[in-house]
Amino acid sequence: MAICGVLADPALARQCAAESGPNTTALVELYTSEGCDSCPPADRWLASLRGRGYSSAQVVPIALHVDYWDYIGWKDPFAKAAFSARQRKLAQVQRARIVYTPQVLLQGRDFRAWHTAEFDRAVARVNATPAGARIALELDTGAKDAFRVGVRAELQPAAAASEAQLYLASYENKLMSAVSSGENRGRSLSHDYVVLEWVGPLGFAADGRLAERRLLALLPRAVPAHSGIAAFVQSRSTAKVLQALMLPAC
Repeated sequence: MAICGVLADPALARQCAAESGPNTTALVELYTSEGCDSCPPADRWLASLRGRGYSSAQVVPIALHVDYWDYIGWKDPFAKAAFSARQRKLAQVQRARIVYTPQVLLQGRDFRAWHTAEFDRAVARVNATPAGARIALELDTGAKDAFRVGVRAELQPAAAASEAQLYLASYENKLMSAVSSGENRGRSLSHDYVVLEWVGPLGFAADGRLAERRLLALLPRAVPAHSGIAAFVQSRSTAKVLQALMLPAC
């Protein structure tokens, strides 16, 4: 559940808060690139999830733009080498030989049936599973160029503290690019849930708890109302996602 309120300070900053529920929210990662002509349909699919009825208690969608297609003529302005490295690392965990775009990961695992009814069934199975962790987020939007974020997490007894890691990300919706070269030359591309800043992995203490405060930068022309933060807890060795939480700015 998300809660918004106005802080009593001169800037009248708004502060939002949210806590995860008892069941598991599905993490959906889209690995994409503006240099890939097969990616726009997947970008539109990710953006459509809320309109299709998926709430933030059911699905946390994030788009990670990779940089390995930049060489073919268009440099994706949202791409980061860290996202390419994460995709390769998760592929190694699954013993996959290649990475590709667009690729959808559901709960840390390759999910090629994302555009079929199997996605709905898979999310329902995830949502029916008790969560392996609890997450609480606080977001202060008082600064013009950054989010002040507080995150607390606690593992459930069955989860091993040495295996769990937390990741924190800021994202923005309604981003647009006019692509002038490469495979998508001449196209205007729109994106939602684009990850801009990435923190992690953050380790848990021996008692299975974690508390952090971070400053996450926004784009120079960011619209805070179109932005937010996401957090998730993931197993180090299996990539299984124990819980995920998304908090839009309010």
